[in-house]
Amino acid sequence: MVVEWYTFVCICIVGFSILSALYVLWINEGPSSSQSDFDILVNTLLVASPLPDNRVTIGHVTTSQLWTSCWRGVHPLVLLATRFFSLLSLVVLLSFDLHEYDATIFYYYTEWTFTLVMIYFALGTTVSAYGCWKLLNKTPLVQNGEFLRRDLETKNFTRYDEQEFEQAAGFWGYLMQITYQTSAGAVILTDIVFWCVIVPFLSISRFKLNMLMGCMHTLNVVFLLLDTMLNNLSFPWFRIAYFVLWSCSYVIFQWVIHACGFTWWPYPFLELNTPWCSLWYICMAVAHIPCYGIYSLIVKAKVDILPRFFPHAFSRSY
Repeated sequence: MVVEWYTFVCICIVGFSILSALYVLWINEGPSSSQSDFDILVNTLLVASPLPDNRVTIGHVTTSQLWTSCWRGVHPLVLLATRFFSLLSLVVLLSFDLHEYDATIFYYYTEWTFTLVMIYFALGTTVSAYGCWKLLNKTPLVQNGEFLRRDLETKNFTRYDEQEFEQAAGFWGYLMQITYQTSAGAVILTDIVFWCVIVPFLSISRFKLNMLMGCMHTLNVVFLLLDTMLNNLSFPWFRIAYFVLWSCSYVIFQWVIHACGFTWWPYPFLELNTPWCSLWYICMAVAHIPCYGIYSLIVKAKVDILPRFFPHAFSRSY
């Protein structure tokens, strides 16, 4: 891989994106977090325990948010079934994809994103299963968004101790939240580039549109949107940084394999041997903002509009 001046510009663009993303995370999830100090952050990320002094980190996640629905009356088992079905469907699609092609399909950003969505649903299924087990083990009922338990002696419903359900999420909970938000931006970017750029303008000899490819570039966002309509997860803007880091990781992967002798670029706009490559890299970097913003608007519409139409059915804990 020959390093020209425009190649150096592309390297600077990716490097600046990585440093900017890390800085955003440092401000919002690091020791500079306006509502938390570093000790609270470490405690929040590594141990599922209540946050002291009623202080929370920016974009904090509680354990109940991970496996409960934003809809009153929707049992967590429904969310569990939805996530498991989505995971199973994606696994089947990926299996067909690997059978039709081979492992080299992972040269594509699409496969990276598809796998990331699968990881989210795998984490979501596991966490939902644990939450349902915990809920059923304690025999509480969900009524008007509050956890209740039946007093076996008086046969009355009393408010259940929320501390057990409102603890700060641990490492796996935050990993699930981060994967969710990273996947959200990545599927929008992937599908827009595929349907609006690659299909109409960049048809190449190695590319042939078929039903399998159409499903993989459609069902990924469909399943994620379905989960979004049911889940109780927040969507803070600063976690776009993880989305940026995810894409930069893919670009660096492409650079490494090409430096090792790989000559074919899966996406022509990632090539470094043309004077226009720096412009392409800038456009792709900027495109992350509207792609993430589209999904953020979807989540915002959910929490702002749906309560107006369903005031007694919609509930959220963030």
